[in-house]
Amino acid sequence: MSNQSWQARREAAVVNGVGTLMPVFIDKAQNAELWDVEGNRYIDFASGIAVLNTGHNHPKVVAAVREQLEKFSHTCFQVTPYPGYIELAEKLNALVPGSTPKRTLFLSTGAEAVENAIKIARAHTGRSGTIAFKGGFHGRTMMGMALTGKVVPYKTGFGPLPGEVYHLPFPADYLGVSEADALGALDLCFSADIEPGRVAAIIIEPVQGEGGFYPASPSFMQALRRVCDQHGILLICDEIQSGFCRTGKTFATEYSGIEPDIMTLAKSLAGGFPLSAVVGKAEVMNAAKPGGLGGTYAGSPIACAAALAVLEVIEQEQLNQRALAQGEQLKTRLHRLAERFDCIGDIRGPGAMVAMELVKGRDAGQPDPELTKRLVTEAGKRGLVLLSCGVRANVIRFLAPLTAAPALIDEGLDALEQALAAALA
Repeated sequence: MSNQSWQARREAAVVNGVGTLMPVFIDKAQNAELWDVEGNRYIDFASGIAVLNTGHNHPKVVAAVREQLEKFSHTCFQVTPYPGYIELAEKLNALVPGSTPKRTLFLSTGAEAVENAIKIARAHTGRSGTIAFKGGFHGRTMMGMALTGKVVPYKTGFGPLPGEVYHLPFPADYLGVSEADALGALDLCFSADIEPGRVAAIIIEPVQGEGGFYPASPSFMQALRRVCDQHGILLICDEIQSGFCRTGKTFATEYSGIEPDIMTLAKSLAGGFPLSAVVGKAEVMNAAKPGGLGGTYAGSPIACAAALAVLEVIEQEQLNQRALAQGEQLKTRLHRLAERFDCIGDIRGPGAMVAMELVKGRDAGQPDPELTKRLVTEAGKRGLVLLSCGVRANVIRFLAPLTAAPALIDEGLDALEQALAAALA
């Protein structure tokens, strides 16, 4: 069947609320390449939204999943537990930043991880308030939407949302928001909206994902750590998109040298299989009573097996180093493009978590979401899968598998250059 035929069936069977970037239907994938049902090839600069740092169908992940499938696919850890869950928890406890003893909870999605992180924070502190950041993305569940700092399309029509969530400006020099501005807004929040003694947690992405790949500086993260310590507030680092080597460190939080109280993990944890985690200080994580956390499918044995294989690949194939190399390759080429095209206002991001912001005439105050949308479309016509993001809908984010060959990255960037020229024509 053709892509057009599948699109017609999709429109007749699937709800409108599930958006689709490209009307092509994938038949097979390998590493950083996709082939649709018509045999057309695509270079994947999206990785299923940062899920495939180890690439599509990595042989070690496939082998681990096959081995687990031959044993069993599900028992529910809360009924009859299994070793893979415990082995993976032990590895994550040792891998996340900080020397404080850790505990881990597994779930299925990033939104579940965020929901449970807030539950744990409330249980530990006995407080109810949460502070998040404008531009942040934390999921599509009710609490996830409340924490997310972007209205369209995530919150439109779904209110009212859970209360006692307060949003601060995220420091982004390109947008004219300084660290002093953000910290001043936090002080104002404490005096005008909610006293510190009622705040359970501050949640932050060390590098904003959907918000536009703006990184929080080490000094800002350290300042938040001091504020949280001063007031008994928990600091939650949401590493769902930035984790597992995307930024050139296993976790982006490592750049700041701080120890979070709680981290939320998902996406590239399990090489494409649904798995998320909440990892945090043991004293904090153990606050919830038995039965208060979990889920029927949480910590799937198949996904745990995949994740254990992913952690092996990270170490054996040196994915942090590959992320740094890929990031340099991307940025070098993008800076050359910026010399040719004055619509490229900024290029940023640690490691291979790279973004290109599109504006009019290099003016940061004139975002160009229309050009961004055209570029994504033109790239798709040339066999390149690109993702946009940003509160102003004018940022292209690059999320190729870290296992992609440099020659393939160059081929994708060739297609990007052609697509940008066409989008500007």
